[in-house]
Amino acid sequence: MKIAVNTRLLIKNKLDGIGWFSYETLKRITQQRPNDEFIFIFDREWDNSFVFNDNVIPVKIGPPSRHPFLWYLWFEHSVPTILKKYQPDVFLSPDGYLSLNTQTPCLPVIHDINFEHYPKDLPFWYRKYYRHYFPKFAQKANRIATVSEFSKHDIGSKYGIEASKIDVVYNGISDRFKPLSESEKTESQRLFSNSKPYFVFVGTLHPRKNIARMLRAFDAFKSSGNYNHNFVIIGRRKWWSSEMESAFQKISNKSSVIFHENVTQEQVATAIGGAEALLYPSTFEGFGIPILEGMQSGVPVITSNVSSMPEIAGDAALICNPFEYKSIVEQMKRLIHEPNLTEDLITRGKERASDFSWDRTTNLLWKSIEKVAQSS
Repeated sequence: MKIAVNTRLLIKNKLDGIGWFSYETLKRITQQRPNDEFIFIFDREWDNSFVFNDNVIPVKIGPPSRHPFLWYLWFEHSVPTILKKYQPDVFLSPDGYLSLNTQTPCLPVIHDINFEHYPKDLPFWYRKYYRHYFPKFAQKANRIATVSEFSKHDIGSKYGIEASKIDVVYNGISDRFKPLSESEKTESQRLFSNSKPYFVFVGTLHPRKNIARMLRAFDAFKSSGNYNHNFVIIGRRKWWSSEMESAFQKISNKSSVIFHENVTQEQVATAIGGAEALLYPSTFEGFGIPILEGMQSGVPVITSNVSSMPEIAGDAALICNPFEYKSIVEQMKRLIHEPNLTEDLITRGKERASDFSWDRTTNLLWKSIEKVAQSS
């Protein structure tokens, strides 16, 4: 079989959530299937570490697609040129974007459609592109893969896609996330929190990550008792908003909020493993990988009661209402004052995390690819 893949998010030292999904699944698929041929389509010079096996043919075609107008040019003009040249059996797009200008059978991985629910969280041209083209991509696709039952139902109901056409391929967890020893936790506190215990958030600082309410919740927690905890926020400020800035300026415990922006994945794992708890009360997620990263690290998790998060967390996390900061505060206090609860969550969390792996994700994604190839 010959498979063309949109690999534009495989960028050295700049992998985000979908980039890691691409990396972990494509590395396994190409190495497990040496008799199949893979055309990796990049929009810039590729790093050779992403050419995972001898059966990978890397191809670069511009323009670099980092803006809605360039997305249009790349997917509707550049990508069809490559597909016409190589004549693949399937076009796999791990970030969900497709070309409407090709007859190649297509499998997009649409992780979520947050832009349909919170369009104002995105700049004008981004939301215009997403809301115009993703319904068309969903209709164009021969099949759709997504990362949770929640997203499967959301995509199906919003875009009128039959459930039988959508495959759930849950995300996995890297084995770099693991419990730390007491001495390692002490070192993590020194590195990330000025040698103090801390709550941690990991992710892009986007409005739907609920940064403003987390800041308010932490400030209320800190001000309500003799707590020496810090709040460590790890992530790029790509979507930092006026609402987040206003919330930060209004809190009275600014010195206890510590930002770390340029960190390696190994440092992220250390930061999570050394935390008292991981805060992840997003307002919307298609999956929420950090939930599982915290659990696998032996760290209690506080997450939301909306979208996919209860599905992913199961009974192994504390659940809060993300729209009420006091709900977040309540769960933070429970973790500090109920040590038996904390130990129970750690045990359940490790069990829950063991249900997910990139090997499983890869196998499920490959089954979707085969279905597309067989039906075309």
